[in-house]
Amino acid sequence: MAVENRQKAVRLKIAPLESFFRKTCREIGLSDTPAAVCLLTDREMKRLNTTYRKKRKTTDVLSFPSEDRPKPKGLKGAARALRGEFLGDIAISPAVARRNAKRFGRSMAEEIRILLLHGILHLMGYDHESDRGEMEREEAKLRRRLRLGE
Repeated sequence: MAVENRQKAVRLKIAPLESFFRKTCREIGLSDTPAAVCLLTDREMKRLNTTYRKKRKTTDVLSFPSEDRPKPKGLKGAARALRGEFLGDIAISPAVARRNAKRFGRSMAEEIRILLLHGILHLMGYDHESDRGEMEREEAKLRRRLRLGE
């Protein structure tokens, strides 16, 4: 798994993000390198959000699955089925993450970790906009196991 930093507005240490990402994937039951992560400028995130979601504003995280996946019936089963596969790409705006961290009373590092987790779940096929809270419940369980947002 590689984290590529294509922005300069927010200083971040990449190695701890890569380490957390590997840990999260192991916790879920995925392989160590299921996705690529790119840290982008607000401007680039707005462009991607406009192009792919028809929302003319920036956002904190976007996920681009390598293929369409059915809605998972459960985290463990989905992880077993996807183990060893490349799931796709995750784009994160550190500038938006910094604003969100301030708003939610979290550290910047914690906010980025939360966005990484959120992105992984989207790549697995979860969709909080249409799944009646399933993704939110799985994310909450994983946050507790990973000690995020405590």
